[in-house]
Amino acid sequence: MNQKRFLQQIEPIKDKMFRLARRLLVSKEAAEDATQDVLVKLWKRKEALKTYDNLEAFAMTVTKNHCLDELRLKRNNNLRIVHNNYEDHQTGLQKQLETKNELELVEHLINELPQQQQVIIQLREIEQMEYDAIAKILNMNETAVRVNLSRARKKLRSQMQNLQDYGIAEH
Repeated sequence: MNQKRFLQQIEPIKDKMFRLARRLLVSKEAAEDATQDVLVKLWKRKEALKTYDNLEAFAMTVTKNHCLDELRLKRNNNLRIVHNNYEDHQTGLQKQLETKNELELVEHLINELPQQQQVIIQLREIEQMEYDAIAKILNMNETAVRVNLSRARKKLRSQMQNLQDYGIAEH
């Protein structure tokens, strides 16, 4: 079969093939691509086309099967992508929520400390100031700052451990 004869037989059914592809694939672009792919498949089998009683039925069957294969392939790829994105996004979101909750809890526990220890924790742990600078600001000696900081950390550590282990905090 030559090209002219092939085109004469395919031209009347090409629009039907496109409409079927469009119905199955929804996207106009995907339907155009599928129709082109099917036309290439049919061209490659041009010699065998003579053996089919109903070329239109055969072309429509090939179009339908090609579109269903595309959908299966696309669905599998999309599910894999969505699943991966879902896991990554969920993990990130879960981690963010846990971090936010822990920060709120630590802030709450710091607010329950005596005021002097709150200020020392703020200046040392959050503001990253040196002991001598903290001592000057609070009009304390450096050893007293270290002792208060140590007591505050110990209290926070104990309360966090109790919350993690038993769901209770010391007051």
